[in-house]
Amino acid sequence: MRHRSPLIVWDMSDTPPESPDFDAMTRDIAEVPAVEVIVTVAVNLMSAAAVKLGLSEEGEKYKDLDEARKLISALAGLLDASATEVSSFHAAPLRDGLKSLQLAFREASIVPDEPGQGPGEKYTGPVYS
Repeated sequence: MRHRSPLIVWDMSDTPPESPDFDAMTRDIAEVPAVEVIVTVAVNLMSAAAVKLGLSEEGEKYKDLDEARKLISALAGLLDASATEVSSFHAAPLRDGLKSLQLAFREASIVPDEPGQGPGEKYTGPVYS
């Protein structure tokens, strides 16, 4: 059995590696501007959603539309909540990426959602192809 964490990965049958230096990690994150944290989280959500939509090199292997819906909705909520905090320089490409994911979801879905009911559309409004 493997334990996965954003910080460390180890085989539970082995002795775990040394604990991470949380004080150093806290100091490191304290130096990062909030906008960079928000953009990084958004890009990670976008990447994960693309994989779950089957848009990665391995395509269908990781496709899971239920998971993609959750990730796209989380991305839309993050972008909606941070709209006034993130400059248009950062926000515009993220909104474009979100819309592309929403359209890809519509194309991948066998039973299309009603306009306004697709992933994240409660934050963005209806997305049409």
